[in-house]
Order: sequence, then structure tokens, then C-alpha cells
Amino acid sequence: MATGKLKVHSENILPIIKKWLYSDKDIFLRELVSNSCDAISKLKILSSEESFDVLDKDLQIDVKIDKEKKTITITDTGIGMTHDEVEKYIAQVAFSGAEEFIEKYKSKDEKEQIIGHFGLGFFSAFMVSTKVEIQTLSYQKDAKPVFWTSDGSSEYEIDAGTRDARGTEITLHVSDDSLEYLEEKKLEEILRQHCSYLPHPIYLQEKQINHKDPLWMKSASECTDQEYLDFYRDLYPSDPEPLFWVHLNVDYPFHLKGILFFPKIHKRFDFQNNSVKLFCNRVFVSDNCKDLLPDYLMVLKGAIDSPDIPLNVSRSYLQMDKTVRSLGQHISKKITQKLTSLFNTDRDKFISYWTDIEMILKLGILQDEKFYDRIKDILIWKTTSSEWITTQECLERNSEKAKDTIYYTTEEKSEPELIELYKDKGIDVIFTNSVIDTPLINSLESKLSPVTFKRIDAAVMDSFIDKSREKTVLDTDGKSESANIAEFIKSALDMKELEVEAKSLTSDSIPALFVIDENTRRLRDFMMSHSAGEGAPPLPQKKTFVVNTNNKLVHKAYLLRDKNTELSHDLVRQVYDLASLSQRELDADAISSVIARNTKVLEKLAELV
Repeated sequence: MATGKLKVHSENILPIIKKWLYSDKDIFLRELVSNSCDAISKLKILSSEESFDVLDKDLQIDVKIDKEKKTITITDTGIGMTHDEVEKYIAQVAFSGAEEFIEKYKSKDEKEQIIGHFGLGFFSAFMVSTKVEIQTLSYQKDAKPVFWTSDGSSEYEIDAGTRDARGTEITLHVSDDSLEYLEEKKLEEILRQHCSYLPHPIYLQEKQINHKDPLWMKSASECTDQEYLDFYRDLYPSDPEPLFWVHLNVDYPFHLKGILFFPKIHKRFDFQNNSVKLFCNRVFVSDNCKDLLPDYLMVLKGAIDSPDIPLNVSRSYLQMDKTVRSLGQHISKKITQKLTSLFNTDRDKFISYWTDIEMILKLGILQDEKFYDRIKDILIWKTTSSEWITTQECLERNSEKAKDTIYYTTEEKSEPELIELYKDKGIDVIFTNSVIDTPLINSLESKLSPVTFKRIDAAVMDSFIDKSREKTVLDTDGKSESANIAEFIKSALDMKELEVEAKSLTSDSIPALFVIDENTRRLRDFMMSHSAGEGAPPLPQKKTFVVNTNNKLVHKAYLLRDKNTELSHDLVRQVYDLASLSQRELDADAISSVIARNTKVLEKLAELV
């Protein structure tokens, strides 16, 4: 028997690895099974290089539990190790056998990719063990079995082994504080999470854990819709079916495969919970890709696999660098290509998906100039005529009647009479009822200058004035009837800060409306969203109350000003309240007052019958 010391710079390195390298003790099983998988992949590569036969049916990994002995054994039928290789790859901490092998045998077969990265994975076994034993026999002709053991200190023993079949068997003597790993259910959970897509059969207590290759290993042309849906169901068993998906396959300047799904947005959907699963050579690493994907793509689900992704030494999470940022941009580009293709080939289907995908597009426009450049032509809006048009289509269709202006409203069921004014003039009005639309239109204005967005009640267009019916007759004081009506309305409302105008609108059905300067409204909306609660600064309230001199109710209230002053004032207030309700300018606290005034007016009118 020979003895030796682990060849490390400090005798304290192994306790540090055991305690601090891995944040999750479960990782030990992933690392050991990954090593076993590498051993089999190496054997298959060598079989073609050195011309010897290997039968797939003889290649597998077995994980077995012995509760009585308190051991977990991981056995593979892979390449095995000689005495010198055990000394080299086990006794020298951080010497990566996988990386050395890759340099020597660069396989073109992606199915035989080597998983290992750092050479530290084996030592994760000591997180749950008081002692680890290795029995191994190399594939090489006339090789002799080797036995290696260590209790996790810097001391180890190496001797002749007893294994009589090619491969490696690792036995963990589980420590008392890790006995939960002797439960089959616990190990199955770990294996299914981390090793479900490894390329060689894995058995736990003689039950196979992994059954099929990940779908991302196939080309998109080879995959059916049903396979995509089945794969999504494997990843997210309780989710509704996704809308559609993007199949990623990149070879240059980095290697990346994956499938990203656009999920169906539902009431309980968590926009903050990124659940794209990150793999490295088919080994699950993390279900958090927040550093890889831009914020606006966090809503996506699916899987990404790349051997080029820089991981921390424990292979638990990403390390940010130029590669990660490049991957994120490439994924974003592929997403926009998919969306643009869908828009161009099946616009109706694209529109049917809009509710679920609009947040991605709109956030992307705000956060990423490159994304905007690629997606700007498929940004669509619903119009008050129930059509869906792009920004550019809206500008082109309104170019004569509203040059460089896009009119919008925020509520589909509000301001119906005002909307009709625009419809009568053939001007498209779009809906901006998403919470993100206010910053979005600010951004679009800066990109599309001199284009501006205006809410339909930001001004009264000249084309909405019926000049043939304007009240221009002057009284003895030189005031027009319109000016007198406006003066009467202002006096009846008794609101000093309120500006009142009387105009002859083309539609008789509109009693009145509020006109609020576009910039003032946006400032008010911004302050309301950022300064809610006590101590908030006063909000700008300046607005103009425009009454329609062609409306019967306004006209009647004006005629009653001397005959029944109280009723005429009540009718004016009623007109004011109706406009407030229609344009969502009524405070919730004022509802009860409006109801009381409405009841009072109806009672007075009933008395006149």
C-alpha cells in the first residue's frame, strides 16, 4: 500500500471546498453523475479513435442507496482510471481532466460533449460524506484495478483495487448531518432536476431517471409542434400551453442551443419570476437567467444550453462578461426575427397574441435601441374602429387631416361622443390603455420627431367647429352670445381656477368636454404615479371646460338663467358632472355628491311636470 499527500498549495484547501465552494449540498450528486457521464462520453470518443467496440447497451450510470451501511454508490461503465490517472485527476485538486481530454480529442459529434469544467466536482462528495472510496478499472488493455480513499483531510490512501469491470465506482459514507440523502425520493428529485437530459442512461435503485434527449439538440426542421408542446409540459407541468416558441441554434461566435416559449399571460402570472432554465452541456445549472436575458425578455420560459456560458467555479450561476452580453443580444435578435416573421406571414395570428406579447415589445423599445430598430414596424395599436394598425400606418392614414399627430384615448368605453367626432372626420384614434403606454409614447416622440401623440381631449380641432352655427351675434355691450354663455357657465360653477369656453361643435349630442394640455396631463399622470400618498406635491389642475352652444341641455340651462336661476345652475353642474364622468376626471370621493346633485335635479324637473 502507498500513501501520499494531496498536491495542493494549502492543506486547508479541501475544508474550504467542502464548506464554501458549493452553496447547495444537493450539487454533489449532479457533479458526480456528470463526471460519470463524462467518463462514458470519453470512452465512446476513444472507441472511434482507437477502433475498439463499445455497445450502447453496456453504457450506463447506476446510483444505489444502502441505508444500513449509510452509503450512496455511483457506478459508471465509462473509461475508468489507471493508478497514475487517479493520482493525477483525484489527488491534484483543481486539475481538470475533462479540459485536458477535450484538447486532446476534439469531437465533432455534439452528442459526445464533455461536461466537466474545473476538476473540483468530485470533491463536492465530501460535503455529505465522512469518507469517500473509489474503485476503478481503466479501459486500457492489461490495466489493473485501483482503490483510492480519503476522509476529507489532506491525507489519502491508494492501493490495488478489486473492480473486475471497466469503469468507476464511487462510494460515499454519508455523514450523520446528511442522512436525508439516503432517501430515494430525495435523490430522485435531485437527479430529475439536474440530470434529466444527460446523454447516457442514469438509474436510481434500478429505475431509469432520464428517458430522452432534450428537444433543443434537434434542429427546428426536425421538431413537430406536438414535440414542442410536450417539451414545454415536461418543463412546466402545471402551465397552460404556450403561444409559440423560438428555437435557438447558434454556432458562431459562440455555441448556444435552446428553445424559448412565449407563455400565455394569466391573472396570476408572475412577471418578476424568470423561469428560463440554464444548462451547460445538458447539465442543469440554474432556473434564473436574469443576467443572460434582457429585462424585457424575462417573461419568456424555456431552456438555454451553452458550453460557452461562463459559470462560477461551482457551476451554480452565471458570471457576467462580454460573452454573456453578446448571448443576450443574440437571443433578443432571434426573438425579433420570429415576431417579425409571424407579423408578416400571419398578421391575424400576431394580433391574437398581442395581449400576451405587447409588454415584451413595449419594454424592449424603452430599454434597448437595437430592439426598437428591429421591432418598430410591428408595433400595433387598436383603433376606435376596432382595427389594428402600426404606428406608421396610423401616420400615413391621417397624414392629410392630422399631419404628424397621432390621437389616442385611454379608455375604450369612455368619451364615446368625443370619439365619434374623430370618426366622423375620418381620423384614426388609437387606444393606449397599457400601464406602460405613457412612457412609451414619450419615447416614440423622441424617436419619430416631429411626430406627437395627443389625447383626443387635448384640444378642440378646427374641423370640429361648425362655423355656420357659431353664436357670433353681439349684444349691446359688444359681447357675442358665445362669450355670454361661457361667462354664465363660469359663474354658475363658481370655480375660479376653471377656464370656460363656449364653442359651436359639429355634434349636437356633446354637452361639454374638458380640454387638458397634453404636457400638463402627462406631468399630472407622472406625479400621481410617483408621489402617491401624504406629503405629495399639489398636482397641476388647470383645464378648460368647453361647452357646446349647439347642445339642447346647455342652451336650455342658459335660457333658464333668469326664469329659474337655481335650476339653471343645477343643470350647468349636471353638464359638468357628466363631462367629468365621461372623461374620467371625477374623483372617487366626489361620486356621492354627484349622485345627490343628480337626484336633486331630477326632483326639481319632476315638480315642473
